[in-house]
Amino acid sequence: MNSPLIRLLDVVFAIMGLCLLWPVMLIVYFIGRLDSDSPIFSQTRVGKQGKAFTLYKFRTMAVSTESVATHMVDAQSVTKLGGFLRKTKLDELPQLVNVVKGEMSFVGPRPCLFNQTELIEERQKHNVDRVLPGITGLAQVNGIDMSDPQKLAVIDAQMIKVFSLGLYFRLIIATAIGKGAGDRIQ
Repeated sequence: MNSPLIRLLDVVFAIMGLCLLWPVMLIVYFIGRLDSDSPIFSQTRVGKQGKAFTLYKFRTMAVSTESVATHMVDAQSVTKLGGFLRKTKLDELPQLVNVVKGEMSFVGPRPCLFNQTELIEERQKHNVDRVLPGITGLAQVNGIDMSDPQKLAVIDAQMIKVFSLGLYFRLIIATAIGKGAGDRIQ
């Protein structure tokens, strides 16, 4: 997962995505302005080797929503636009910037919050923290969220162990066609 080829593919695909999808991102941004004064959501997340980075997404929840793992958030926090963005995964598009910056990969374990200490410890135990976090991964396409830190860390470690160029493309394609539900909301 830490290969120069994967990094090159990440950068090429992210730049292509930004170039091709900027009109969609612009539309989502302006529609988001009607929903909230700050349509871009940024949050400090745990990156490779525990290093902090700022993750970018389109806002899907009310500004007043508590900064906790998604599975701990009340469904009423999700805005109408946010529900659509989450379902279509358009909320993830700003993470292409994180990929270009080298803070994330297209494929890797989803970055968690620093207050998710049990997940951080499990990932350290399984050496999952040694790779870049990703926009998607094996857990995501199989509907496994962060509500079970032990199970998630094991699946993340399994993905790293069997990682290949073929798996990289399969997970990206599976995500693009809508496989997996992402993090569940209560």
